[in-house]
Amino acid sequence: MSQVLTNAAEFTVSEIAQAVKRTVEDEFGHVRVRGEISGFRGQHSSGHCYFTLKDDAATIDAVVWKGSYARLAFKPEEGLEVIATGRLTTFPRSSKYQIVIENIEPAGAGALMALLEERRKKLLAEGLFARERKRPLPYLPRVIGVVTSPTGAVIRDILHRLEDRFPSHVVVWPVRVQGDTCAAEVVNAIEGFNGLSDTGAIPRPDLLIVARGGGSIEDLWGFNEEAVVRAVAASRIPIISAVGHETDTTLIDYASDMRAPTPTAAAEAAVPVRAELIAYVEDQGARHRQAARRQVASLRDRLRAAGAGLPRPADLIATQRQSLDLASSQLVGGLRHFVQGRRLSFSGLASQMQPRLLRQRKTELSERLANLARHAEGGLVKTVDKARLRYDPCAARLAGAVGQSNERKRALLEKVAPRLSLQPLRAELRHTQAKLDPLAQRLNQCSGTLLAQRRQRLEQTGKLLESLSYRNVLARGYALVQDEAGAVITAANQLSPGDALRITLAEGEIGAVVGGAPAPRRKGARPPADDGSQESLF
Repeated sequence: MSQVLTNAAEFTVSEIAQAVKRTVEDEFGHVRVRGEISGFRGQHSSGHCYFTLKDDAATIDAVVWKGSYARLAFKPEEGLEVIATGRLTTFPRSSKYQIVIENIEPAGAGALMALLEERRKKLLAEGLFARERKRPLPYLPRVIGVVTSPTGAVIRDILHRLEDRFPSHVVVWPVRVQGDTCAAEVVNAIEGFNGLSDTGAIPRPDLLIVARGGGSIEDLWGFNEEAVVRAVAASRIPIISAVGHETDTTLIDYASDMRAPTPTAAAEAAVPVRAELIAYVEDQGARHRQAARRQVASLRDRLRAAGAGLPRPADLIATQRQSLDLASSQLVGGLRHFVQGRRLSFSGLASQMQPRLLRQRKTELSERLANLARHAEGGLVKTVDKARLRYDPCAARLAGAVGQSNERKRALLEKVAPRLSLQPLRAELRHTQAKLDPLAQRLNQCSGTLLAQRRQRLEQTGKLLESLSYRNVLARGYALVQDEAGAVITAANQLSPGDALRITLAEGEIGAVVGGAPAPRRKGARPPADDGSQESLF
């Protein structure tokens, strides 16, 4: 067998791998690759991320180093379509080429859906979608504000439906419902409606409807902007969101007070049916009148029944009338008998009232008065004589004392003065004693009652103290453990081996020494945190 001779150079595997690596890196030093993320399982234990970018015809391995992953504004997720910016390189050990990603941007509907879900989770965590924030809609709003395009079919559908159900005052704030300025205009409309005064030229709405027709996610993206969602959540006026068709969902549907599947459904939810309301009011009025008639009839029947049970007025006064007739018939005879009795009494006294008897009585009384006058003169003389015999010695002593000095008279007067003032003092003392005796009696009664109450309260407190005393617990077999300082021991970790203890039982105390190792302190389990997650509508 002949040997083929050639002048081709020989390369090692490493040299070929390095040459390919340099060629790829020099040719594709900076590239932007669009594809769908596949095989993403999060960060590796090293902090790097490994996954695959694919389209319908090819795949390419991708890696995001730990330092670059921390700087990414948009994190990779499984199934998202992205535009990856980086450089191509090879991995010699497996003869593969890969892209080292430095930046990731969302691309297409898949990216928008990812961004939408990320924004929804963020706003949900802030509580903007909580049910507590949602307010009830007014039953019959006087003014309805509509935020939508003034040239589309949406406003015509809303006005037509309101006209059919319940004609209302509608104020339209024209906005663009798609495009770059959509979000800003919708925010200005909501804030503008909230800033209106109740007494201004343009009335302040009682209810707002934010509406537009259906479309793709890109067309509806203005209603997914964070500024719009925050404006809806901060609105003081209740808001109905009616963006898109029934299958379309935007973030303001979560923040609004009510979501309507279509603009027409929003108009139906805003007002009741006028004909039904009139029929309801008429029905309520008829029921009210019927209830009033039934109540009046019932009261009339009750009045008749109560009146039938009452006695007749003639029966009430019949007995008194009969008694009056009997008394009037007996009055003449009674007066006659009374006059006759008085006449008999006066005729009996008339015999004693004759002039002769009166003169005789006068003479007797005159003689008696004369005898008394004579006796009075003699008695007066005797009384004067007795008084003179009694007071003459006193007068003699008094005359002898007239010549004494003024100091002795003053001293005698001072001695006599207290005796002269004792009588009014005694009277005042008797009066004061008469006032104090009832008070002293009442004081004794109150003292006895208060003492009994305090004794009863003390007995009750003593019983309560006895029932709550730890001595009763010790009597059931428990013990009180204290250290040398007298502090109560409640946990094993308060002690160390060799510590002296004092154990109090129901009957006496004993000493003890701690042996072994103390029990370790138990750490409390941390309860799981509530992430407040909400089921996705997508």
